[in-house]
Amino acid sequence: MIRVLRASRLALGPVALALACAVLVSCKKPEEAPKDDKAKAAASAAVSAAPGTVDKAALALFQPPLPAVIESKTNPITEDKITLGRALFYETRLSASNEISCNTCHVLSKDGADGRKASVGHKKQEGRRNAPTVYNAAGHFVQFWDGRAKDVEEQSKGPITNPVEMAMESDQNVLKELAAVKWYREQFAKTFPGEKDPITMDNLARAIGAFERKLVTPSRWDKYLAGDEGALTAEEKAGFATFTSAGCQACHNGTYVGGQAFQKLGAVTPWPKTDDLGRQELTKKDEDKHVFKVPSLRNVAQTAPYFHDGSIATLEEAVKTMGRHQLGKTLSDAETAAIVTWLKALSGDIPKDYVAEYKVPKEIPAAPKVK
Repeated sequence: MIRVLRASRLALGPVALALACAVLVSCKKPEEAPKDDKAKAAASAAVSAAPGTVDKAALALFQPPLPAVIESKTNPITEDKITLGRALFYETRLSASNEISCNTCHVLSKDGADGRKASVGHKKQEGRRNAPTVYNAAGHFVQFWDGRAKDVEEQSKGPITNPVEMAMESDQNVLKELAAVKWYREQFAKTFPGEKDPITMDNLARAIGAFERKLVTPSRWDKYLAGDEGALTAEEKAGFATFTSAGCQACHNGTYVGGQAFQKLGAVTPWPKTDDLGRQELTKKDEDKHVFKVPSLRNVAQTAPYFHDGSIATLEEAVKTMGRHQLGKTLSDAETAAIVTWLKALSGDIPKDYVAEYKVPKEIPAAPKVK
């Protein structure tokens, strides 16, 4: 969604709403689709069908390129915070079973997702919604599908005491677990100097948030945005032209190609599944029924299955589904192939050294696993 439309779908006029393309996506790395003759033919046809030169006005809606760090005015990033945050991201002591960490559902080595329709948490319980990738998520205007957390710092605390996810009994239990480890006592004190008791949930959140603010994946698309005309192929440029001519940029635009607005799922053609009320469960407002955060499309080719419930397995099916329900259009195979070709150009490199697990020395054994 364009920046001025970010706060709510209500900011859209009737025409723009009809063009909304809220591709609700999330978590997993699918197998690469076979590049058979039919797929190649469809992509080639898209090159001929779409303009060869990208509309600069349309391109402007996606500026600026992805930053190296997603800064926060309220949580300045330091190396000590990053070190502590990385350790906490992998820390299974934050769960009642000592088996689950942030990385369990947001696997950093696998594009920040777990590939499930819904993640499996404490005592093998399955969550209600698909877990989105954490890569580039710090740039979104809110967190969670219903927007119940304002930033990644606030988001990081939620799953820890959620009985379906990490299931810690209380914040006090979390802090007790961390305080039992010498490395954490020293690292919290070093990271938050001058505080009488630095091991707090807020400081835990600041550390994890600082770490996540550098989980960015610049791609060839960013090079193209920066002026490198050769960064994209002719097929990818044609795919972008198809994406914008279809009207998908009404919701999916800006640096993160989404992640900046709420939108009703089924804006034009009603959505078939109505059991999840979306944001209405949080706000209790009728106008928020079946409204969800518009997800970012960065790394979308690596983060299937799609939508808030993980109900769509392939990117091609997701694109066609959104065309039908958000645009009221039947996208052809050639149009779909073109759009998918461009979406794959949004895939960036994982910063492997940065996300490597930090092995925290554990002087005492972890608590017995919960049966």
